[in-house]
Amino acid sequence: MQLKPQYLFVVVVVGIVALYFIVRSLLGIGHSETAQAKPTAPTGPPSVQVRLVPEIQRQYDLVVRGRTQATRTVVVRSETAGVVAGAPVLQGSAVKQGEVLCRLAVDARQASLDQARAAKKSAELTEQQNSELAKKGFRSPTQVLQAQASLDASTAAVRQAEIALAQVNIKAPFAGVFDHRDAEVGTYLSPGQPCGTMIELNPLLVVGDVPETEAASLKVGAPASARLVSGQVLSGRIRYVAREADPQTRTYHLEVAIPNSNLGVRSGLSAEVHIGAGTGPAHLVPVSTLVLDSAGRQGVRYVAADGRVAFAAITVVEESAQGLWVKGLNGPVQLIVVGQSYVADGQKVRVAQAP
Repeated sequence: MQLKPQYLFVVVVVGIVALYFIVRSLLGIGHSETAQAKPTAPTGPPSVQVRLVPEIQRQYDLVVRGRTQATRTVVVRSETAGVVAGAPVLQGSAVKQGEVLCRLAVDARQASLDQARAAKKSAELTEQQNSELAKKGFRSPTQVLQAQASLDASTAAVRQAEIALAQVNIKAPFAGVFDHRDAEVGTYLSPGQPCGTMIELNPLLVVGDVPETEAASLKVGAPASARLVSGQVLSGRIRYVAREADPQTRTYHLEVAIPNSNLGVRSGLSAEVHIGAGTGPAHLVPVSTLVLDSAGRQGVRYVAADGRVAFAAITVVEESAQGLWVKGLNGPVQLIVVGQSYVADGQKVRVAQAP
């Protein structure tokens, strides 16, 4: 039987494909490619890089974020009513205690004082005459006492008029900086209205809040230093540590007094306060080596003497440009600096020294 041309073509194609696979299997081409593509299973423990970190005795510093603050801030107010007639001090100027900040118009106060002094002089003459006449029997003791009472009243009136006149000068209550003026010349001030604001900058305070875990170690009078945002370092002593915690943050307010005789440091600057908290062992570790364990504790991983990975929870005591000074490690340790996130506690590892 003669096949049709189309069927003959199909038979030829199928034969060629079958012949290709037979030759391929005989030559082993497929097996070699499969063997090359199959990944090699890892053998042996994982490899990590370590660095020997020694234990060093170091001064611990408690670091508190804070800010500079004026020792005192007082709004200076008028004690009497009147129109401001003089403003001799510019705002922002350093002033001495008792220097006039605002001067009110005298008005009739001087006349009232002159009148009170004249009345006192008359009362003095009357009292003197009555005393002399009483010695001669021409005045009774009651009349003498009345004259003395009149003299006392006139003396009090003079003192009252002197105080009223002195109150036209609104003075600085302490040496400091007249930071802000509220009343200019021509302003009418009622009793209690402000002339301006005085701040005391010497000594200067650096204030902050310390956690309850560290508050007990702080003592009034202990030395402290503050680093400003400009890099300037100031030295002082602890002036105050609160006895009661803030109910919201559970922290204790801290004040450090720092000399500022030239008034060069302003109030309100951010500062980093360093307070000595004792001496003890510490290790300098890179920031990149910090990891968290299954319980969420911050720490580092190192290789123990038996070649297995161990975890140590640490406490950061100080930050530096070279790394973190931490406590929680004992003696020299082989700190894992590469691969610490890919190994587990107790796992055997191969160790290579980090460059």
